[in-house]
Amino acid sequence: MIQVDKNAFYSTGRRKQAVARVWMMPGTGQIAINKRDVDHYFGRATSKMILRQPLELTETLGRYDIYVNVCGGGLSGQAEAIRLGVTRSLMKINIAFRPALKKAGYVTRDPRIVERKKYGQRGARARFQFSKR
Repeated sequence: MIQVDKNAFYSTGRRKQAVARVWMMPGTGQIAINKRDVDHYFGRATSKMILRQPLELTETLGRYDIYVNVCGGGLSGQAEAIRLGVTRSLMKINIAFRPALKKAGYVTRDPRIVERKKYGQRGARARFQFSKR
């Protein structure tokens, strides 16, 4: 388990209903999510790859310990929320990382959320079946 110290860089990432609070500090490259190792938290390799993308792009993989507290949403949304939090922390560490991260599309928060269900309908867009008679 990673111990968060006063030198940690804190940032927040969001995606759909998921909210990730990310602390980054110089270290050996350990990643802990909700006090569990990243390999135990995410079963899919794509989720692990998504949250490591900003670190690989800036060539800082293995230089920082990352502690994450994430809640809400599903695992895919949580992975993307963590990616945004890691990106924001990297920009606090070194502002020179911003152009590369921006070009890759990691800086922008994805605003897409689930559309609400409307009354008189079966779902957000789906209608009940119509019959003339």
